[in-house]
Amino acid sequence: MATDTRETIIVEREEGIVTVTMNRPHRKNAASGVMWNELLDVFREIDDSTTDRVLVLTGAEGDFCSGADVGGMDETTNSSDESSEQAAAPPKHQLASMRHITDICLTLNRLRQPTIAKVRGVAVGAGLNMALSCDLVVGDETSRYSEIFARRGLSVDFGGSFLLPRRIGLHKAKELALLAEVIDAKEAESIGLVNRIVPSGDLDAFVDDWAARLAAGPPIALAMTKRLLNNSMNVTLEEALDDEGLSQTVNFSTADTAEAMRAFVEKRDPNFTGR
Repeated sequence: MATDTRETIIVEREEGIVTVTMNRPHRKNAASGVMWNELLDVFREIDDSTTDRVLVLTGAEGDFCSGADVGGMDETTNSSDESSEQAAAPPKHQLASMRHITDICLTLNRLRQPTIAKVRGVAVGAGLNMALSCDLVVGDETSRYSEIFARRGLSVDFGGSFLLPRRIGLHKAKELALLAEVIDAKEAESIGLVNRIVPSGDLDAFVDDWAARLAAGPPIALAMTKRLLNNSMNVTLEEALDDEGLSQTVNFSTADTAEAMRAFVEKRDPNFTGR
């Protein structure tokens, strides 16, 4: 396993699986300016990679992410290796800062690789919406979830207004966002906010299994399936069918589809290379 420990995140790579751990446990992994920058950098690295097959996003020491670090807003959003002149620059306009958050959200949502949020403890505010930006959300029995923004005098961000209604329906989304209540793992599973809730001791093994299965899958076909599903609510049936036809045409030209056909005939597991 290759491990890259950065200021606020830990990046581990093994057999095509990239695990990104938000690492500010003293703040329940709340995202500081430095963390936002490091997350954007690593998401871009993954998107550009030819060897990264799956992203697992999680938090250190018992929590996923408690949202943006509103208690640490005095932290610079500049990277630690930037010059003192840059670090001393006047703060960005709030709208410019929010556009930076927009870049991070879009980059995570647009990753061609499958993504899994592995949730222990709290996933609230932008932390919850970061989890919902992943393709799959798996939590343990300790996990708790909240669109907590209204308690802070804020409206939802990090894509919550888009992601939440698509996950649980408009009226339930309004309930979570307007009342800003914290819900437990059982309720999160019952309303479809998460894919699975598993016993705490089983969470790592469960996510490892899903990640390994995804990493062994055909990268091109999975990327196109992900794109088709993400676009499904924005197109007509005719447009969806046209997009499916184009995607299958691409698939049939790949070495991976030929390998899948050979493996089926030879009664073995295919070895997909992403070509």
